[in-house]
Amino acid sequence: MSFDPGYGETPVPFDELDALLPEARASLPEPITRAAVYDLEQAVEATVKEELLMAAFEGELQLEELLSDAYLRELHGLLYRDIWSWAGRYRRHDFNIGIDWHAIPTEMRGALDNIRYRWENTSDWTPRELGIAVHAECVRIHPFVDGNGRSTRLFADLVFAAAQDTEIIEAYDWQIDKGRYIELLRAYDQHRDSRDLAEFVSTYPIS
Repeated sequence: MSFDPGYGETPVPFDELDALLPEARASLPEPITRAAVYDLEQAVEATVKEELLMAAFEGELQLEELLSDAYLRELHGLLYRDIWSWAGRYRRHDFNIGIDWHAIPTEMRGALDNIRYRWENTSDWTPRELGIAVHAECVRIHPFVDGNGRSTRLFADLVFAAAQDTEIIEAYDWQIDKGRYIELLRAYDQHRDSRDLAEFVSTYPIS
């Protein structure tokens, strides 16, 4: 992530500071800036990501467990529970993106159940397309107050890793053209076909 000039030094607004846990606040220098919070979040993500990806690669974390709304909430909690009070909780108000907040639990559960059923009972998705379908559904629903991008990308990474059964394991490269990425996400909302988006998000071998 690159900040716009001056953005990273902007103090976190008071309404957001209210959700910052006391332990996290105490670990950050005053005044607490967006850049400082971002660095803290990045450090936690790096640790969580390394541990969970290893579990997925080694078969300890399997698709049956991953493809559930309960696991998505758990993952969001792992990323943010030491920093923010909203960690692991679905949002309870509407934004200008995502679905009505009242529908999030039912919609999220149904989307992941459908994806799991399709993966288990058809052969028309590759592991790469499966992970991207999971990511696109999460983006469409936008289940959390914040941290949706980071948590849903990692969710896709874990699903992709767990679905692969090859000697060479690949991972997604999320360094992408954001304009084209948003266009493809909007197209997915219309047709629910993850193939174009999966082709756009490239991969690289990691073993």
